[in-house]
Amino acid sequence: MIFFGQASLRHAVKHFMTHYHAERNHRGLGNRLLQPLSAPALLNRPIKQRQRLGGILNYYYREAA
Repeated sequence: MIFFGQASLRHAVKHFMTHYHAERNHRGLGNRLLQPLSAPALLNRPIKQRQRLGGILNYYYREAA
């Protein structure tokens, strides 16, 4: 990534930290999230994707009940 000033670096770090804490599975925790959603997802709902930083970070999820 190429950053054009401090503002773009802060933007990238903010999005990475959100992804790391709320959307990324962690192997040391049995592939669980650090901050899981409060409601379980329904298996019959379609899978959705959220992209961060122009598609560098991707998060796949189902909407909660």
